[in-house]
Amino acid sequence: MSATMRAIAWGVSGLLALVLLTQPVSVHSQLALSATVIVGLVVIWIFGRGLVARQFFLALASFVVIRYMYWRWTSTLPPASDPLAFGIGMVLIIAEMYCTLILSISLVINADPLVRPRLPREDDDKLPVVDVFIPTYNEDEYILATTVAAAKSMDYPADKLNVWLLDDGGTDQKCNDKDPAKAEAARQRRISLQALCARLGAIYLTRKRNEHAKAGNMNNALGHVKGDIVVVFDADHAPFRAFLRETVGYFAKDPKTFLVQTPHVFLNPDPIEKNLRTFHEMPSENEMFYGVTQRGLDKWDGSFFCGSAALLRRAALETTGGFSGITITEDCETAFELHSKGWNSVYVDKPLIAGLQPETFTSFIGQRSRWCQGMFQILMLKNPALKKGLKLIQRVAYLSSMTFWFFPVPRMIFMFAPLTHIFFDIKIFVSNLDEAIAYTATYMIVNIMLQNYLYGRVRWPWVSELYEYVQGVFLAKAIVSVVMSPRKPTFNVTAKGLTLDEDHLSELAWPFFAIYGLLFAAGLVALYRYLFEPGVDNLMLVVGLWNLFNMMIAGAALGAVAERKQPDRHPRLAVTREGTLAVGDTNIRVKIKDVSAGGVSLAGSPELSALTFEKGATTGRLAIDPLGEIVKDETLPLTFVHQTGAGDQAVYGFEFSAMEPDEYYVLADLMYADSEALPSFLATRRKHKNVFVGSGRFIWWGLTEPIRAVSYLLKREKEKKEAAAPEAPPQTSISWLRRFAAMGKAPQPAAAEANTQMKQSA
Repeated sequence: MSATMRAIAWGVSGLLALVLLTQPVSVHSQLALSATVIVGLVVIWIFGRGLVARQFFLALASFVVIRYMYWRWTSTLPPASDPLAFGIGMVLIIAEMYCTLILSISLVINADPLVRPRLPREDDDKLPVVDVFIPTYNEDEYILATTVAAAKSMDYPADKLNVWLLDDGGTDQKCNDKDPAKAEAARQRRISLQALCARLGAIYLTRKRNEHAKAGNMNNALGHVKGDIVVVFDADHAPFRAFLRETVGYFAKDPKTFLVQTPHVFLNPDPIEKNLRTFHEMPSENEMFYGVTQRGLDKWDGSFFCGSAALLRRAALETTGGFSGITITEDCETAFELHSKGWNSVYVDKPLIAGLQPETFTSFIGQRSRWCQGMFQILMLKNPALKKGLKLIQRVAYLSSMTFWFFPVPRMIFMFAPLTHIFFDIKIFVSNLDEAIAYTATYMIVNIMLQNYLYGRVRWPWVSELYEYVQGVFLAKAIVSVVMSPRKPTFNVTAKGLTLDEDHLSELAWPFFAIYGLLFAAGLVALYRYLFEPGVDNLMLVVGLWNLFNMMIAGAALGAVAERKQPDRHPRLAVTREGTLAVGDTNIRVKIKDVSAGGVSLAGSPELSALTFEKGATTGRLAIDPLGEIVKDETLPLTFVHQTGAGDQAVYGFEFSAMEPDEYYVLADLMYADSEALPSFLATRRKHKNVFVGSGRFIWWGLTEPIRAVSYLLKREKEKKEAAAPEAPPQTSISWLRRFAAMGKAPQPAAAEANTQMKQSA
């Protein structure tokens, strides 16, 4: 069949389906139809396998979604004679249409995600020359040393691997700052990093001025390299040894390939994972994007550059003048430009780098604001719908990725829309309880089933709504600012590697308390009006339940901004390695349980139990059994810090003493030699969470997290009052003088009691 005939067949089929789906039926018939579809979805879920079953599932679910939207447009809008209600109702339904559009596009993109087979190992003489870029601005030196050592330790011919540390914190502009302290800090940074690179065998490079942020930094480096392939790692993204062997071969398979992107995986939780304590059991927020969406985009040649953990063909970059830097998301913009010139991209779904995420809610919001504003900049300045050279499906893919960041607006609309009816009796949609059950309730059931079917292994139920809400409170403002001035946003580096010494509320917490209080008050008003106010119909019950659902989201969000302490700034990676621990003249074979940039944990054994360890005083050196060839034969300096458990169940914790640059090669070998360590970690939390269990967990957060957040608030207010209280005046009474005179004597019981009282009063 020709392409024209196929297009005609699809068009006729779609038209017939639309006519069928828009046939008017009674409320009871609609409920029966939706219930039948839900039963069918359950049957397919349990017994269906393969692509046909998957597509049948999506088709059945789409039936209910389309029926719901048809009903919303034709039967639920307020009358135009009530302009206020009609206007708010239109805003609400347009927000729903946006969500339906994003859902529809995601179904197309992710209907059959691509799984690429592993490449055979290339002969060394056929491999291209690779230049590794590690852009840095203000990261700690130990982070840079770890990343550089890991990059230098990759399994690749040494004469074809060049590692560049691109320092934007030591530019001439920084070293000549008007502030003498800042200028001196920049000069010392440059000297220190130059020495580090010399010891590690990397190349230090800086530039005259800090122009065009990260893109400008890498474009400056492009003028110094001659290799065929450029690899980009963020300063806190250390690669595993197999990174290049798993990826570089795709450039030889297709001379038009400009990009090979791999997933970003993080060793530490983001603030929401940390504060809700889900990091070791729930998939991270980005796993849906890297585990499903990027593979879906890859099928349509639409996977894009994500700023790190990627390889790019230098010849392709030269066709666009290097990395694009008009917007603050240079990664997606660069891919966008190269796709429009006919270049192809590849996505390899294997975690091959380990990175760090923002630790605080404030830095998390700052990072997401940059992503949001950057994607809107591309949309406004380089509209994919109008960009020449893109295929139709690529236009759809890029529009989907960019318009996704509009989510803060509909999320805030859904959060506050019920209040218009509860407080002001504005009927934002016209419906009765039977219709709400037949259409709205079944639509919500099918929607959550659809998401759980597609993304259940990488996203728990309702977690998307939580992340959208906590970001939406602040990103809505970011969207407005970029719409008003598309070229105004500037690149800001995300702070990472922070230490949180105590539980506290985020400085951004107050809007979440205000919104939760407003929703709580609305719930009480809705309940009162439904039970006691004459003339209030079942619509108030429906809107009240909607508001209750919003309260659960807002309650869980209070937990997300109630920051738990995180004294350990070095996230750990579980490993299965062995080595030899030397303490004094004793050498002991040990098993290593986990490792971080700051230290290691060793499994208990009779040999370790026989030794006496003193915290902060017992030192030793650890030699590890290598996996394959290691770059340097060094050992790690250790200092004992703690022991948990006893006997074979004991765990001995050691921190690294002051490390020499060469010793970072041993750390890189220990952390990043085994490329299966990260997939093993991800597999432990990529377990399907069904709708009922996931919903129960979410409701639990919604009920309990506000209590924890309020306890933090009360603690903070108490500390403020104590800090503001005036100091107690000195006591000059005779009793105080007597106690002072008796301080040099052995305290009698009465004197001891008086002494205690004196301390308490002081």
